[in-house]
Amino acid sequence: TLQISTNKKHFHYSPSVLNQKNMNISVRSLRSLRGLSSGRRGAMNVFDRSTKRKQKEWASSLLDSDKYDYLRDEVGSRVADRVYDVSRTFPLALDVGCGKSHMAEHLSKDIVERLFLTDISDSSLIHQVLKPDGVFIGAVVGGETLYELRCSLQLAELEREGGFAPHISPYTAVTDLGNLLGQAGFNMLTVDIDEVQVNYPGMLEVMSDLQGMGESNCAWNRKSLLHRDTILAAAAIYKEMYGNEDGSVPATFQILYMIGWKPHESQAKPVKRGSANVSFADLSKMSKLQKTNEKS
Repeated sequence: TLQISTNKKHFHYSPSVLNQKNMNISVRSLRSLRGLSSGRRGAMNVFDRSTKRKQKEWASSLLDSDKYDYLRDEVGSRVADRVYDVSRTFPLALDVGCGKSHMAEHLSKDIVERLFLTDISDSSLIHQVLKPDGVFIGAVVGGETLYELRCSLQLAELEREGGFAPHISPYTAVTDLGNLLGQAGFNMLTVDIDEVQVNYPGMLEVMSDLQGMGESNCAWNRKSLLHRDTILAAAAIYKEMYGNEDGSVPATFQILYMIGWKPHESQAKPVKRGSANVSFADLSKMSKLQKTNEKS
């Protein structure tokens, strides 16, 4: 059974004060295997991982790279909140795709005793290191992310060039997460959704920050050139269709949070089909009876 909840939050982002907690943290830098998805039946190799690694290395080399951390800082704090929701202390945890460790600063040693940080890691590592009854808590950007930018670029390219190509990396649909977690061997799955909306002076600033984050498009079918006239037309369309009254433009980031547990015999299991001894019809009668008693 997959549980899905939605939580939309829109705000002007302002950096918060960071407080480091007393925690044993180890850092690992692992390179993914080439052709990782080729060994999985039916899997698609969508992203150029070598290009993505270069994008991230370039972004980390910027002298002002910290100013592009606001989105990861926000999502890191929200993932940490979900760790606190699990009522136990974890002797060991693995932060896959940690970047600058945006989640570690929000965790205390009372919750996570030892934390390992990895970036650009083999995804199969997660299931290998989890013990039975271990929990996987993750966050990825969802399919509605940057829909304003995507739509504006497509309309501008259609107008100026007679067709359009993908300029934004494809994102995961919330309906796919349950299948992906189930195929990876997890159960008791939960997915919830946040929408983080950040306001920028204009479209060019949105694109500049994405580049500074190291999150430019790295799909194999990406188009390497975007004409200047098309960019200017897209910026005008963006402001006309989505602009705020104060002249700024919003950029929406849909964040999908997921929780899955590695199977263990102690976990709750669904009862067998047909074993229920109360029907839904009886439940409605009980509700009517309760209302009658309340009136009397």
